[in-house]
This record gives sequence, structure tokens and C-alpha cells, in this order.
Amino acid sequence: MPGTTRVEIRTLKVGRYCCVDDKAYKINSISKSKPGKHGSAKARLELVDIFTNQKISHVGSVTDSIHVPLIEKGTAMVTHIEGAEVHAMNMRDHSMMILPLEEEMEIEAGKEIMWMEALGLYKIIRDH
Repeated sequence: MPGTTRVEIRTLKVGRYCCVDDKAYKINSISKSKPGKHGSAKARLELVDIFTNQKISHVGSVTDSIHVPLIEKGTAMVTHIEGAEVHAMNMRDHSMMILPLEEEMEIEAGKEIMWMEALGLYKIIRDH
């Protein structure tokens, strides 16, 4: 899957990210079981989608590999808001970005925001 790397489930930590079914999730909790008589140790991951806040569980062997999204974060200056879109200038390379409007945040033109990108999707994570 483009925009990801692969790691073993045993190396994951709470608060990090992983991909299941081509969606990016944040890891809320990890519980591991001991190996049984005829099987290997299992890990149960409690995950929340970083874009929709949908919660899921994923169970797999600790030796299985799983995709981890390459997450990019940065700051941008809001130029204007048009409908449900926030138009902003990336502070790193001064390119223009169009981000989805987050209803619970107080976003105004001329203010700085923090954004996050994973798997080609963008999200505003903080208003300053």
C-alpha cells in the first residue's frame, strides 16, 4: 500500500498509528495473550479511525506484519473559509492547501492551524 511501511504487530505501541482495510487508525490499547498449546501469541488492538473516529478491533498473531501509515504534520496560515473547506498556505513551502472544515474548532482567516496528512487525506488537528 503506498504511503505506508510494514512492521510486526509486536513492535506497535499505544498512541501510534496503523492501517487496517486501507484506513488509518490510532491505537488506543493493545492486549497480548500467551502462546497456547497449538498456536502462537495473539495481540488484540483497539483502534479508532483518525478521520471518522469509528472504533474497531483487530486481532492477529504478534509475528504478523501490519501496515503503518507515513504521517506528515505541519502548520498553515488560513487565508479564507469557503463553505466546508478551509483554504490555507502551508508554512513549510508556501503552497496552497484545501482542508476539510472541523466544526468543533474555532478557525478564522489569518490564524494559524496545525494539519495532519495520512494516506492522501488531510485533517486539521489544532487551531492556535
